[in-house]
Amino acid sequence: MNHSPPSPRPAAYKALCLQPGIPKKNPNLLAFLPEIAGIVMSAPEADAVIGWGRKQTSAKAISTATSRQLPYLALEDGFLRSLGLGFAGEPPLSLVVDRTGIYYDATTPSDLENLIIQGDRFSPSELARARHAMAALRQYRLSKYNSAPDREIWAPKGETKRILVVDQTFGDASIEFGMASPDSFTAMLEAAIAENPGAEVVVKTHPDVVAGKKRGYLTRQAQERGCRLIAEAVNPWSVLDGVDKVYVVTSQLGFEALMAGIPVRCFGMPFYAGWGLTEDELICPRRTVKRSLEEVFAAAYIAYPRYVDPFTNQLTSIERIIEILAAWKQRNELNSIPAIGLGISRWKRQQVGRFLYSTSTTPKFVRSPHRALKAAKRIKGRVIVWAAKEPEGLQAEADRLGVPLWRMEDGFVRSVGLGAEFTPAYSLVLDSRGMYFDPRQPSDLEHILQTTEFDPALLRRARALIDTIVSRGISKYNVGAATPLDLPKGQRIVLVPGQVEDDQSVQKGCPDIRSNHALLKAARQAEPDAFILFKPHPDVESGLRKGAVSREAALEYADIVVSNAAISAILPRIDAVHTMTSLVGFEALLRNREVFTYGIPFYAGWGLTKDRHRCERRTRILTIEQLVAGTLLLYPIYIDPVTKRFCDVETVIQRFSDGYRDPPSTGKLYRRMLGRLLKRLTARQQ
Repeated sequence: MNHSPPSPRPAAYKALCLQPGIPKKNPNLLAFLPEIAGIVMSAPEADAVIGWGRKQTSAKAISTATSRQLPYLALEDGFLRSLGLGFAGEPPLSLVVDRTGIYYDATTPSDLENLIIQGDRFSPSELARARHAMAALRQYRLSKYNSAPDREIWAPKGETKRILVVDQTFGDASIEFGMASPDSFTAMLEAAIAENPGAEVVVKTHPDVVAGKKRGYLTRQAQERGCRLIAEAVNPWSVLDGVDKVYVVTSQLGFEALMAGIPVRCFGMPFYAGWGLTEDELICPRRTVKRSLEEVFAAAYIAYPRYVDPFTNQLTSIERIIEILAAWKQRNELNSIPAIGLGISRWKRQQVGRFLYSTSTTPKFVRSPHRALKAAKRIKGRVIVWAAKEPEGLQAEADRLGVPLWRMEDGFVRSVGLGAEFTPAYSLVLDSRGMYFDPRQPSDLEHILQTTEFDPALLRRARALIDTIVSRGISKYNVGAATPLDLPKGQRIVLVPGQVEDDQSVQKGCPDIRSNHALLKAARQAEPDAFILFKPHPDVESGLRKGAVSREAALEYADIVVSNAAISAILPRIDAVHTMTSLVGFEALLRNREVFTYGIPFYAGWGLTKDRHRCERRTRILTIEQLVAGTLLLYPIYIDPVTKRFCDVETVIQRFSDGYRDPPSTGKLYRRMLGRLLKRLTARQQ
């Protein structure tokens, strides 16, 4: 079967939209509608009319299409919509576009119903794809909305059966068009009680009812009949975990119950009823064939909806949307623990707030360690401290109070521009054990590298990522020019990258050599015949951090000093790197260069580097793909510079490769602030 989006009717297909809220609430609407050249507000210009389903608000659009003999395109949210609820302003990741009817209207045919009727034409590979997608939804516990917490809500039930009755929002169009009425809910509840004597009957309300935006049908009746009412927001799969049978009118939860292998009884006619999968109270005369769960899923979740990647704004597959929603859901759950930020500069707070965003909590920032710990204890949250600014004794005091202490720092593909110049980070790490640059104690990164069983798909992704980073010249800050280098031929070329000498990775990760000058001396002793290239750190070159080595002092041991050069342009030209703990050593490993470490950076001790010092906890030998998988794929958090949403490292790299740059006004603002501060400090000293 051909499941591609319908082709445009005329060459220039214009659609009339009489509901201003549709494009307003769906800013990427045209991405879902490639057959439409544009949306017009005048009927004579239109080749079709779009409206939101068959709801009352679309009555004028439907009548206009009928009177002008134009096609009516009914739009609705897809079955994998978003992280948060629609009323909260969350744009959809999927929409359906139906030219025949709409999926929840059982009184008339729809494109979905026709796809299901033709379901026996799905190929074996398409049905296998449906099975894999259903397995992924079960694994990641995804639903239409995905911000509700995923947790255990059931006590062990023993021999007692548990029956779930699903309420819906009052006046939902799917009820009337699903051949049901308010009486259907009463009948459903009565049947659930009568047909399951001795069972525990539980009523689940709709998320919009929980949020207080709408009302349901069964709240009062459930209380009168002594039924338990689940009135809190909770992941639908958490509800399904503990039930033996599900009763619905037209709720999508009934189809998710089928995916979970639970019997479903329908008192309305949802899209999945009438095909032999459910026990139906009603009959739809058009639905006369039996269909498998895979066939209905392939029609409803793969062939019928359209999915748009929020980062590319292009049509995409269900698999890509599952991947995105699974990552968003996981991050949303991790960030749902209330956070008190400590030691986080004011200019960083807005961006850090994005990294700590969840649909249920908002981070707060304080300057006092005492206030931070006190506030976190009060709200049963955690303190997140900027690792480089962690006060002495904070961990001991946090332990005494029973407050979790997490540390935050810049990630490894950070930005286009320096942090010292107030460029916001698009990669941060958040560590519950320690911090990657401090080898004196374990860190989450070290734990990942030491214990993870890296699956083949992850390693293939890591290899592709290495190739992308190398071919596109990606580094942490992505600054500097591709300066031509006059290097000797036939001689071993060694790079010594300078570091910020008061950086925590140097102070905590270097037992003896802790200065750039001492590093240069050690490198020359180790490589007496090599041509040594010294590259000062960008923050040091800019005069913002400590670690400057005069040119004369550097040339005691180096053959050349390279300033303001892109590290990605230097690494292909060298044979080896000698470093204390610089990330340049990691970037050199990606390019298959020798790396000698004089401290204990996160990438040392795994069999890939030649190390002056050992970390006894690191006993595993890793491949470069495993190191990259842990370091760049599993450990950091990434924010898309454009959409400001959580994303993967590939999206960030694509943005940088496409030429993304932060607005210069932000950098200028903070440079002016820094200039004023330096003037005040200078005046005080004088």
